[in-house]
Amino acid sequence: MDYDKGSQESPMSDEKQLTTENDNVIEVNDSGVPVRTTTPGGTLSVISPAAERALTRKFDVRILPVLAIMYLFNSLDKSNLGNAKTHGLEKTLGLKGTQYNTILSVFFVPYVLTAPFLGILGKQYGPNRVLPLMMFAFGTCTLLVTAAKNFAGLMTLRWFLGMSESAFFPLVIYYQTTFYRRGELARRLAIFYAAQSIASAFGGLLAFGVFQIKSDSIAEWRYLFIIEGCCTILFSFFAFFYLPQSASTAKFLSPEEKELAYYRMKVDSSSVVNEKFNFRESFKIFKEWTSWMILAIEICLGVPLQSVQLFLPQIVARLGYSAVKTNLYTVAPNVSGAVMLLILAFASDYTRWRFPFVALGFLFTFLGMIVYVGIDVKSQLHVAYFATFMMTWGTSASSVLLDVWYNNNIAHEGRRVVLTSIGVPLANLMGVVSSNIFQNKDAPKYIPALATTAAFGAMGLALTLLLGAFMILDNAHRNNKAGRKIDIKDIPTERLRDGPRAEEFRWFY
Repeated sequence: MDYDKGSQESPMSDEKQLTTENDNVIEVNDSGVPVRTTTPGGTLSVISPAAERALTRKFDVRILPVLAIMYLFNSLDKSNLGNAKTHGLEKTLGLKGTQYNTILSVFFVPYVLTAPFLGILGKQYGPNRVLPLMMFAFGTCTLLVTAAKNFAGLMTLRWFLGMSESAFFPLVIYYQTTFYRRGELARRLAIFYAAQSIASAFGGLLAFGVFQIKSDSIAEWRYLFIIEGCCTILFSFFAFFYLPQSASTAKFLSPEEKELAYYRMKVDSSSVVNEKFNFRESFKIFKEWTSWMILAIEICLGVPLQSVQLFLPQIVARLGYSAVKTNLYTVAPNVSGAVMLLILAFASDYTRWRFPFVALGFLFTFLGMIVYVGIDVKSQLHVAYFATFMMTWGTSASSVLLDVWYNNNIAHEGRRVVLTSIGVPLANLMGVVSSNIFQNKDAPKYIPALATTAAFGAMGLALTLLLGAFMILDNAHRNNKAGRKIDIKDIPTERLRDGPRAEEFRWFY
């Protein structure tokens, strides 16, 4: 880390002081930029912005790729039924009527019920341990699908798959908030989350390749679960031994870098870094009405998100292509969704605005659904196919930026993990709605399902704009009361443990 030695006498008197785990004192200016650090022995050092950039690059190289690959497997294992359905899954297992929809729906019940508990375990024992164990579990469930013989067997496996995946994404979000500042989080989480869009695209390519296998021993679609399950299990062992517990304990950092990592979290992420979980304190997050508004937006997000994730192959199938080409034609929309997610996330971090980009995502999805419903698909194939691109643009961006938005406004680590462990699964619970509105009897148009999905998108757009407007007005009111304008960068998060109840609190909108 880049340090410049100086005298112990400080030339500036209006700086804030923070104490690291090793009792070093770090002074920061009004913009939250580290100015100098003083050791207990009196040695004074100046922390350069270059040192911070070098530190974040290490996290980007060492942490993000592993998390992205883990989430890629998570997404593949969760959404591969859609690919298998296009190649005879229902016929092989003898599924009738709405049994396929029931199998999709049952996943979300344990997903919601167990997520808060696994999230709390992740906070107590470390996401670096709990995440790989969850990965091993859902990889095993995926592999066992190859042994399913009927509706009951597949439904049982989907139940346990829902349990094992429930807190995965919430814990990854929390894990990243322990490495990155609030203004750095959106683009990093977007890079991670882009793995889901890439997984959907890769899943289509993988299904295209696997379905070329001709076998008399087992159905071709079973090879898809064999390959994905085995790869997931193998990577979980690597992740278990590789991921560090926290930024300030990472073995690949020097002692000086660990202190800087600790400082960064104390000034611009958490009120108490690596705080032990306290049940009563953490659940106080639900005393704030804004938390309930966030959950309402999560519900509105969940229906479009799950509809696109689970049924994009069926939506694209309306274009009239063969089963093999249908899976291939889902690749481009999913890749474009990942690209749009990265564009909006980088723009969000650059502008330090969140809610306008969440709202834009909802708008994309709404327009995509409305266009697809409102046109004659057969005569306007290109327009219809473009509409599927808009569907993926909106769902990916809104999901990531919404989670970043409310995490940026919660300095208490326990409250952060609790709201995330309930909000994210709640959005996924809406897969129950998506699974049951896409009925075979409505194929291939699925007009009721697409119209319902568009309605949820419109409501999410409205609620997002309302909450964003409130935050702007409340910040203005707080500034008027204080008699001066206070920017969110001016207040270290160690002072914001009580959230909006703290006088210095300002919304990160």
